[in-house]
Amino acid sequence: MDITQQGAVNTEISPSGVAHITFYHPNHNSLPSHLLAGLVSHIGAAGANPAVRVIVLRSAEHKTFCAGASFDELAAISDFETGKTFFSGFGNVINAMRKCPKIIVGRIHGKAVGGGVGLAAGTDFCMASQYASIRLSELAVGFGPFVIGPAVERKVGLAAFSQLALNPGEWQTATWAKEKGLFQEVFDSVEQLDAYIEHFCQNLCSYSVEALGELKTIFWQGCEHWDALLDERAAISGRLALSDFTKQAIAAFKAK
Repeated sequence: MDITQQGAVNTEISPSGVAHITFYHPNHNSLPSHLLAGLVSHIGAAGANPAVRVIVLRSAEHKTFCAGASFDELAAISDFETGKTFFSGFGNVINAMRKCPKIIVGRIHGKAVGGGVGLAAGTDFCMASQYASIRLSELAVGFGPFVIGPAVERKVGLAAFSQLALNPGEWQTATWAKEKGLFQEVFDSVEQLDAYIEHFCQNLCSYSVEALGELKTIFWQGCEHWDALLDERAAISGRLALSDFTKQAIAAFKAK
């Protein structure tokens, strides 16, 4: 089976109302288009489900939380519309997280690259293990973190976002990410991370759903134009994905 056809997104809802949305892909939890669409669908369904009080976004157990865009799918882009549609997938996920009326808690157990950093930035409260180093690798392959940029900049600020975007080969530690505001808590082990997420979510489940929804609206004030903004950013990425630089860089990466 072609690797872009593998992977899955699943939702499990606990008796207390915590919806755990988990995505998986055999290639380091990367995100081809069908998984991006799956995330949009599952986030929307959990947000509309009255039995759900809080959402936890997580990936299946692997040392990498998310490797970002599928390089197989990137390499196959041959026209602008296909490229724009692919990158719009990331914008659709971020906008689904933004519009979801439920608080979304991020569980970042391992490394996050590119779009994986965007997922972390799209959550309302994000926690990580010490192994959750982050990197925005896009510039190295000919484009930039255009679609996820607004979400990342919203959390870490322009200076830190610029540092990440202009150093595509450089990892930043989970502690750095906490200092900049991407992560709210960092734990020494995944076990400690999971124990605290359980504690935190149970507390959230005891609060007013309406009050939490109003808080979320406040958290995201000023982002109401993101449907158009992220569409524009996807167009930039879609155009640059057709460049000779990008085609050669992706081919070289896949040949390693």
